[in-house]
Amino acid sequence: MTTEKDIKIEQYKRQLVYYYNILMSVILALFGLIFTFIIPDKIMAWYLFGGLFLMVYTYLIVRKSYSVNVMVHSYIIIATLYNFYIMLAFWNNSIASFVWLIPIPLAAYVFFQRKYVFIYSIYVLLNIIAGYLISKSFSFKFPIHQPEDVRITDTILMISNVAVIALLLYFKDKIKRVEIYHEIEEKAQSTAIQPVPTADKAPFADELFEKIESVMREKQLYKDVNFNISKLSTEMDINSSYISKSIRTKGYPNFNNYLNMHRIECVKRLLHENDIEKVTLMYIYTEAGFSNQSTFNRVFKQMENITPSEYINSLQLH
Repeated sequence: MTTEKDIKIEQYKRQLVYYYNILMSVILALFGLIFTFIIPDKIMAWYLFGGLFLMVYTYLIVRKSYSVNVMVHSYIIIATLYNFYIMLAFWNNSIASFVWLIPIPLAAYVFFQRKYVFIYSIYVLLNIIAGYLISKSFSFKFPIHQPEDVRITDTILMISNVAVIALLLYFKDKIKRVEIYHEIEEKAQSTAIQPVPTADKAPFADELFEKIESVMREKQLYKDVNFNISKLSTEMDINSSYISKSIRTKGYPNFNNYLNMHRIECVKRLLHENDIEKVTLMYIYTEAGFSNQSTFNRVFKQMENITPSEYINSLQLH
């Protein structure tokens, strides 16, 4: 069954593929222009422009329906083989062409299970070994590249790979955050249905709850639409499991229920303090931390046993 976590991670992976295609298109086009106008190597220029065309054309064809895993597996295999000619062409001048292969294991780490990091690391290593053996066994008539030409290509190559690695790490961080957030939520939900025995209370549960209440009310953290137990744990520098247990000892089923209690209290306070004819209900519930009206209506009804409209009418009668 596809979960919300899976959908979010899939979206981030597709965004990564999209931005990677843009970045590599710019890099290949730049190198193609360099070998066309600055460094006289027409074969390399056509090779780079050919790779650019195939990458962009293939992505445009499959971008609406492709499987992320199939796309990345195929790209890693083909891109490594594609780099083989470039590696041989510069073998006697520079080892920088190996740098193109460095992001391969990192890409496997972002998209797949850990075993693929090992598999693709071996795959990259075998390509380098094959390049070494072929360069020693056969003589090729590649265009001669001057030291100044190599310095230019090496510099741009290093900058390009730093950009690729930064892109991969950026999206890996976003994916990891989603995984951590849902892991915390799942743990909170799985333990919410179980009452916490007195002997199993978090250390100093009562004192901790008082601190939680103080932080929540003074800093009004509940007004953050994306606030969760992980952020509270970071704010207080306290393990989230202690926070969860402390909250449940006070009768709250889980952290979300406790958070919504604060938000509903804020809504009621704002309704008392403001003229509802002069401010919108949207202002009220967004100010309290709710992201949309349907969620607000559901939570308000659940916690107050009446709808927001009924509550507002009762205020107006008084």
